[in-house]
Amino acid sequence: MRKIVLMCAAGMSTSMLVKKMQEAAKAINYECSIAAYPTSEATKEGSDADIILLGPQVRFAASKVKEQCPGVIVEAIDMRMYGRMDGKGVLEFAKAKIGD
Repeated sequence: MRKIVLMCAAGMSTSMLVKKMQEAAKAINYECSIAAYPTSEATKEGSDADIILLGPQVRFAASKVKEQCPGVIVEAIDMRMYGRMDGKGVLEFAKAKIGD
């Protein structure tokens, strides 16, 4: 099972996107856990993730999150997909980066 972690400033704005991604994963029977946290919890919540997706508003934190979670893929979510709350698109992006 894959672990996908979304991060933003407070972990709140990504929660709607998490729900949309969970719905998209269920529709294609993709086994994964998807959750949102603030970037301040990167070490605690992201160190065992397959991928960490950063909200566009915290993309500047990518290098810090990479340092805190070595070996974990860290990517920023496309601003347009984020704005549209495109759960399917963001899930496909994560799967492609993971290699699934």
